[in-house]
Amino acid sequence: MSVRELVVLGTSSAVPTRRRNHNGYFLRWGDQGVLFDPGEGTQRQMRLAGLAASDITRVCVTHFHGDHSLGLPGVIQRIARDRVPHTVRVAYPGAGEEYWRRLRHATSFRDTEVVVPQPVGGSGSCVVGPDEPFTVTALPLRHSMPAYGYRLAEPDGWRMLPERLRRFGVRGPAVSRLLREGALELEDGRVVELSDCAVPRPGQVFAFVMDTGVCEQAVELAQGADMLVIESTYLDSEEHLAEAYGHLTARQAGRIAARAGVRVLVLTHLSERYEEADEAHFTAQAGAEFDGRVVLAADLDRIAMPARRRSASDVWSVDGGAQGS
Repeated sequence: MSVRELVVLGTSSAVPTRRRNHNGYFLRWGDQGVLFDPGEGTQRQMRLAGLAASDITRVCVTHFHGDHSLGLPGVIQRIARDRVPHTVRVAYPGAGEEYWRRLRHATSFRDTEVVVPQPVGGSGSCVVGPDEPFTVTALPLRHSMPAYGYRLAEPDGWRMLPERLRRFGVRGPAVSRLLREGALELEDGRVVELSDCAVPRPGQVFAFVMDTGVCEQAVELAQGADMLVIESTYLDSEEHLAEAYGHLTARQAGRIAARAGVRVLVLTHLSERYEEADEAHFTAQAGAEFDGRVVLAADLDRIAMPARRRSASDVWSVDGGAQGS
């Protein structure tokens, strides 16, 4: 399978710290590269992570607070400067069109036509390019300004069973034909269906939920996700601030992951008030609600997507209980 990993570029919230840059997340999905919420310093963090502007094929902006979008001008101008040849689609809340236009042309530069805006509104999917191997769904979140979370979902496929193929005498190019056409007539006149030689293979899902209070859309975006990247701005002791400002605590993030049946939970967007000694509390409080793998993101981390589920029986149930090993 092609490389699928999250490269963490920044993990602070409104104010960067000595150890945590403003937001920035790069999802490598084979030959696709999706940049989420480029805050200030994203270009430099990309350089440190070994990423180039040409690696970006799509940008997803959750909302137009500065720590999630002030890196856009530099990224776009770098795409132009490096003469990136392919289309780069940029999804963002349509209600923030004015901010998009300001950031898109923040300063003078030799422009490029490859950057294609995709304003989102309501609930629905973004138009995807012919080379994109996933659908992109955007849903509104609960924040102090229009904000959207994103869900990237690969279509379900099939896993071929070698012993079944041998039993039916299907080999060589006939295997690809069976997979492509769904049925195959053998030389002896028998018809073999794809389901005779394969089992359904769930596509992988990545969910990105940033600044939001607790809401059902966060759970919907994360439903059955192989990886959920989610804000966890506060600890339990500051839950009142989370409610006041439209954010989540680590415990609330863990609760969302448990309800959605997530496989890997990545916590990020930490308030600058917390010191390094406080960080263990984030994973502990999220882990009290969610019994899967919990990762507290750090700048320049590389977090691999978990191995693909082998079959539909491996998909988690809505209330968090595994239905397979």
